[in-house]
Amino acid sequence: MKKIEVGEIFTNDQGEEIEVLAVVNMEGTEYVAVGFVEDLQEEIEEDIDIFFLKVNQDGDFTAIESDEEFDRVSSAFDEIMQED
Repeated sequence: MKKIEVGEIFTNDQGEEIEVLAVVNMEGTEYVAVGFVEDLQEEIEEDIDIFFLKVNQDGDFTAIESDEEFDRVSSAFDEIMQED
């Protein structure tokens, strides 16, 4: 599995470009915070939608499956963003 890097851009199934904004490893599982490139490039005053995804063993992105897992991941990324 190749390492996911911050700033990496990929295209989803709908043809939208998505950029990796942050990566965190928790308990042996890698998670990424991502946003749509189009939203990130526009200078808008609204909040930008950020999504959290899990990276599976094949290096593919999958949805976070439970509210508890989402809360842990969200808190970890909040800490990272506050440090930056």
